Amino acid sequence: MDEQIIKTEYSELMQKSYIDYAMSVIVARALPDVRDGLKPVQRRTLYDMQELGIFYDRPYRKCARIVGDTMGKYHPHGDSSIYEALVVLAQDFKKGRTLVDGHGNFGSIEGDGAAAMRYTEARLEKITQEVYLKDMDKDVIDFIPNFDETEKEPEVLPVRIPNLLVNGADGIAVGMATNIPPHNLGEVADAVKAYMKDQNITTRELMKYIKGPDFPTGGVIANKDELEQIYESGSGKIKIRGKISIEKGKAGKQYFVITEIPYTMIGANIGKFLNDVANLVDSKKTSDIIDISNQSSKEGIRIVLELRKGADIEYLTSLLYKKTRLEDTFGVNMLAVTDGRPEVLSLKKIIEHHVDFQFETCTRKYQNLLAKEMDKKEVQEGLIKAYDVIDLIIEILRGSKSQKQVKECLTMGKTEGIKFKTKSSEKAAKKLIFTTRQAQAILEMRLYRLIGLELEALIKEHDETLARISRYEDILNNYDSMASVIMDDLDSIKKEFGRKRRTKIENSEEIVLKEAEIEETEIVFLMDRFGYAKTIDCATYERNKESADTENKFIFSCMNTDKICIFTDLGKMHSFKVLDLPCGKFRDKGIPIDNICKYDSSKEQMVFVSNLKNITDRELIFVSRNSMCKVVKGSEFNVSKKTIAATKLADDDDRLILVGIFDESDYLVLQSEEGYFLRFLANEVPEKKKTAIGVRGMRLGKDDFISHGYLLANRIEYKIDYKDKKLSLNRLKLAKRDNRGTKKQ
Repeated sequence: MDEQIIKTEYSELMQKSYIDYAMSVIVARALPDVRDGLKPVQRRTLYDMQELGIFYDRPYRKCARIVGDTMGKYHPHGDSSIYEALVVLAQDFKKGRTLVDGHGNFGSIEGDGAAAMRYTEARLEKITQEVYLKDMDKDVIDFIPNFDETEKEPEVLPVRIPNLLVNGADGIAVGMATNIPPHNLGEVADAVKAYMKDQNITTRELMKYIKGPDFPTGGVIANKDELEQIYESGSGKIKIRGKISIEKGKAGKQYFVITEIPYTMIGANIGKFLNDVANLVDSKKTSDIIDISNQSSKEGIRIVLELRKGADIEYLTSLLYKKTRLEDTFGVNMLAVTDGRPEVLSLKKIIEHHVDFQFETCTRKYQNLLAKEMDKKEVQEGLIKAYDVIDLIIEILRGSKSQKQVKECLTMGKTEGIKFKTKSSEKAAKKLIFTTRQAQAILEMRLYRLIGLELEALIKEHDETLARISRYEDILNNYDSMASVIMDDLDSIKKEFGRKRRTKIENSEEIVLKEAEIEETEIVFLMDRFGYAKTIDCATYERNKESADTENKFIFSCMNTDKICIFTDLGKMHSFKVLDLPCGKFRDKGIPIDNICKYDSSKEQMVFVSNLKNITDRELIFVSRNSMCKVVKGSEFNVSKKTIAATKLADDDDRLILVGIFDESDYLVLQSEEGYFLRFLANEVPEKKKTAIGVRGMRLGKDDFISHGYLLANRIEYKIDYKDKKLSLNRLKLAKRDNRGTKKQ
């Protein structure tokens, strides 16, 4: 038994298995082939539609039928992947040229999904039928067995344009992804012709024809000068912007209208864009927008922002480009399967592979056509020759006992067993030399072909056949002739299916957003015990001072340009802008702090809240549960990050007990859980960095910890409730730091 077990290194086996799986996903599922620019699921779906006869001039067929047939014959990976591929091929806002003509709800540019496949219908587009699937009967491509070897499917479709460029591609494989933008069909055709005329053409010269991507959503490409490098390397980032215009309405109103959007905004990102604009208004980043409306329809995108009089349009434009997806980047990675392996391709390389593929398919096409014409020539020459000896052939037919005798007589001159009227006829029959193909054609010839006019038509047809043979041989033997055929074909495709460019290409200046100056005013910050915060103006606070002081836990005045800092028991400091808070009426509830910063009320508790300007030029004193104390300069908390570690805690169980503004004349009182009190001068606590743990403030017994900390101002009496009595903290015995303290009963 042991000798039958093959010992293998586990890591090596896993590595091989993973690589096999990865390559299977890359080649058979996720990435397009450079030759036809299609993924397997797309290729199989289009081929199946052709096999079902769902042509552009035929009635639509249920998508469920197409999906079911494709899954059963060619693509056993689930109906959802097939239908999703079918839907995308029919969406004109995703593809440069749609390949499927959809009938019914195939989704919208705003992210609405397509209806179920049982409700929708489809058929091939004319371009698909005539440019992608034509000539498959002429042996131009190889067919391979399907997944269960019961059917044959095309290895690749005989696409006559660089579909990888025209329609682009996207896909995620294992460890790699492709993202190729769509281009203008006419420009691509011109670029292919230019390459065929000069194979040493540079990327820059190709870009005289292909200006850049041409997105179906239009928009503006803002980094024209970077496109050459992107096309040279096959990867990079394209900066795209929406197209805007300013319209004037009644009573001097102005409307900021977006008529074209970045390609990356299609789908749910349109709704997100509208929300982002609304958030800019809510957060007071701009006050120029009065109303937002989405007036988009089947005719196109139309998003309208109603502006107030005197609106700063230049600033608003910059704000929308900078803070929303009205300006976005398209990450280009021109990855495709080439000779069975994935490869990042340059623009020139894609065109080169396409041209090689066209020469291969054209060679096979014209070899097939030539073979057919040569067969016709042979038959035609046999029939013309037969007219001259038709009486002899009839005599042979009448005197023969079988077709075999006739064929042998016509091809080899054998006359044994055939009855002839005269010896001269037999002698003439022995001289006949027809080919087997010609003999078969003579036997199958109908009597009406003996009419004189039919002979003339046959001779004319033979001349035409000879002309075609000559042409096909010239195409096959002459590079220029074949190139001319391909280029003429590209011209006809461009003429019929080409359209004007939609995306504008330019060099735009980098958006520099100058924040609108905010008038600095003093306000009052209020936060209740539930963590709801707001700001009100000073006058409102003075009118409602008694109620405000009663209802709120944290109250202090600050400037509207300031930041709020929240120190928590976990040793963190959360900060946010005062402007992020609503400023309104006194009775407004406010908003939870959890919603505007990373503070989590379910996991941490507030220890100290202050505005940043109040602590920047001062010092803060920290006390933890484990009796660690330190003083930290307030300037260390003037940071851009919204959440930082305000202090370092001794261990996971340690918590901040006290954070306060430090003054050398203050006293620090520490209260332990076991009832020990220690009062000492705050200036005994040394200054440390915020990353330090600090020094011991009070000696603690085993299992004892600091439960409360108090910072007492000099000459101000401070009393607490302790064991149903009033305890004056100012009268506690003054001691030194790092003592046990006094126990109170």
